Amino acid sequence: MLSQLREIVEKVSRVEDVYEALDIFVKNTCSAMQTECCTVYFANEEMQRLELMATQGLKPQGNSIHIDYQEGLVGLVKRSAEPLNLDEASEHPNFKFFPELGEDIYRSFLGTPIIHRKKVLGVLVIQQKSPRLFTEMEESFLVTLSAQLAVMIAHAQMQGQWVLTPGNLQSTKGVAASSGVAIGTFWWDNTQPELSEVNPASTVNIEQEQELLMLAMESALSDFRRMRKKLDSEINKDALAIFDLFTHLLNDPMLRTDLKAQIQQGDRADWALKQVVETYSDRFERMSDGYLRERAQDVRELGQRLLYFLHNTEQEELRLDEPIILMVRELTASVLASIPKDKLLAVISMEGAANSHAAILSRALGIPAVMGVSLNLDTIHGQLGIVDGYSGDVFIEPNGQLLAEYQALVGEENELLSMVESSLSLEARTQDDKKINICLNAGLNSDSSGGITQAVDGIGLYRTEISFLLQHRFPSEEEQTQQYQAVLSAFHDKNVVMRTLDIGGDKPLPYLPIEEDNPFLGWRGIRFTLDHPDIFLIQLRAMLKASREHHNLSILLPMISGAQELDDAKELIQRAYEEVKVIYPQISMPQVGIMIEVPSMLYLLPHIADKIDFASVGTNDLTQYLLAVDRNNSRVSDVYESMHPAVLIALKQIYDTCQQYQLPVCICGELAGDPIGALLLVGLGYDTLSMNTSNVARIKYLLRQADTEQLKDFANQALVQPYGHHIYAMMVEYLEQSGCAGFIRAGNK
Repeated sequence: MLSQLREIVEKVSRVEDVYEALDIFVKNTCSAMQTECCTVYFANEEMQRLELMATQGLKPQGNSIHIDYQEGLVGLVKRSAEPLNLDEASEHPNFKFFPELGEDIYRSFLGTPIIHRKKVLGVLVIQQKSPRLFTEMEESFLVTLSAQLAVMIAHAQMQGQWVLTPGNLQSTKGVAASSGVAIGTFWWDNTQPELSEVNPASTVNIEQEQELLMLAMESALSDFRRMRKKLDSEINKDALAIFDLFTHLLNDPMLRTDLKAQIQQGDRADWALKQVVETYSDRFERMSDGYLRERAQDVRELGQRLLYFLHNTEQEELRLDEPIILMVRELTASVLASIPKDKLLAVISMEGAANSHAAILSRALGIPAVMGVSLNLDTIHGQLGIVDGYSGDVFIEPNGQLLAEYQALVGEENELLSMVESSLSLEARTQDDKKINICLNAGLNSDSSGGITQAVDGIGLYRTEISFLLQHRFPSEEEQTQQYQAVLSAFHDKNVVMRTLDIGGDKPLPYLPIEEDNPFLGWRGIRFTLDHPDIFLIQLRAMLKASREHHNLSILLPMISGAQELDDAKELIQRAYEEVKVIYPQISMPQVGIMIEVPSMLYLLPHIADKIDFASVGTNDLTQYLLAVDRNNSRVSDVYESMHPAVLIALKQIYDTCQQYQLPVCICGELAGDPIGALLLVGLGYDTLSMNTSNVARIKYLLRQADTEQLKDFANQALVQPYGHHIYAMMVEYLEQSGCAGFIRAGNK
């Protein structure tokens, strides 16, 4: 039967149309199992019913046949999520006769759920006229078939195909990257050259090709400066960091050397560019860290801009008569910056992720964005559409009812946004007068724009490793000093927590490759820097020199798992301090803290509390380690649950221990910038949250509407809940009742 199974799967996988594919599936299943009837039902969760999608053997009357979840044997299989094998189907208490199906001639019944990642996507049924129980082998074969079908259905639905929506409404679903709702006309420009379409090509005029590429680099540099200047007054510096990154890369001598060397081998400029860009982007894509892996997209964008300027001497002005919903293959910051903000309603991208720089820029501009959708861009160009940046839904040519619903949601959205933005400068002080400190997570360039600098209480996490990853050598002590000094000066009257080099394992340096079987548990963070005290001391001296004027530096040590690591790190900090103090006697010893992300610190914290000045909790890695799950692994990513009861219990334990030993503690993982997460953290007792710039305004507004005593009650309930989704549902209900549901969904009523 294995060969028959393989044959069925191969035949179905070659067909894109859902009805044609399923028709092939049921016919071949009947043949393979030598039975008279095979039927596939899809689950329609919105309508709470199973819809007949394909059959061989039934003679349904009418175009749309459906069975409610509570009805009949098929509904029972859906509800129980288990196979059902009957020799006389009509004798079962759940049997229900559906005259429109024409199934009265069949007596035996075998139904199995179509399950993907614990979700029942539908039901697969075979039937026979003669009464008999299907054999154990037959049941096993059908279960295997349904598992294969589940994978195909799930994959197709992720691509926007095989999706059931009321009234045959055309829609697709992607990754919600920037919240908001938009209604408008789909638009895309297919005239630009694509780096992916560049083919191998050689040249004999090497000097001319090198000159063309160098001119393109200069044009790109000028263009990035123009874009940055254009957006400088509109958005914060954190979101503009992508343009600084591009400038940094274009000025990197190593990039120019690599490009010239490729042309020197006889490659034409565009082919040389493609090869070098792919090498650089592959380096990032091999990293396990999600944020850094998405920098591969930034490298590809840089390559795309260089390709553009190989074909054009300057950026052409895009003229649009009306606002559009922009469709792209891969969203880039350059594309966003090239379109006037008042002409851009929303963006949908076939590729990309929620943490890409383009997505960050979308959020900063307040433009709804959905990534990872699958659409025929040529076909829907010019059609009316709806983009829901909360759910990731994209609707094409919506009906009147849906259009009216979303028009109302847009109005509610604009009203809430106006309230949030107008109160950015206000403190995050709760209804019962509890001050919550809101800090920034920052990287390469911190946000030093006046508005956000005054709106936050400092930098809770400055990632120093980003500048290391973007170069082809270790940054010098002077280069690091200048970089850190700029950050400390921008926030001169506020505390800046700088995390020492968190590199190695899943974030290998391009000039110091590390190969490990299990990088998340490997040579990373403090383990790497303690093994390279020369690198560590250079960074520490740079930090201390940079702090000589403002004395607002705190040093954070990542990946601490034991007391000895802490002792060794502090010894090197003391050594660096003594060396720098000889040159700058005015410097002061900064506070030193640890990142709590390794579960061992839950138990060791009381024993090392007297060795540190503060603690920061990295909820992203802590959650992964506690749940033994890599959230970037698609097979188990659904196990990653930021509000898992065990995670909340661990966070409560950390807070209580810090209180006991009078240690200031800050949350700097993604949970702090999540509306529900922030509320629960305050309920657990935390009063310092550090987050990305894009989350600051809404979290501050949300906390001003909250009462800490009420949040404590919710947190206490959460701590005794066995299921994370129950905790989430409880907090959603609270947001709905408090008039703040607009932070997690479209609309606010």
